[in-house]
Amino acid sequence: MKHSTYTSYDELPLMLSVAEVASVLGISRAGAYELARSNSFPALKIGSRIVVPKDKFLAWIDANSGSKNAPL
Repeated sequence: MKHSTYTSYDELPLMLSVAEVASVLGISRAGAYELARSNSFPALKIGSRIVVPKDKFLAWIDANSGSKNAPL
């Protein structure tokens, strides 16, 4: 199930693609790929794909913004 717009963290899939990360954060795909390649971001490389576990993504948002599970 693909969403183009998420209204809450509960709607996010268990594993996010880089495009979904870009959409959630409101940044470009290029910016999301740059973020995913940084050492401080919780991205996993599976074959040629980069995915981000939802729980680690939410923890990263919390650690970098000071808010947890606020509405998108």
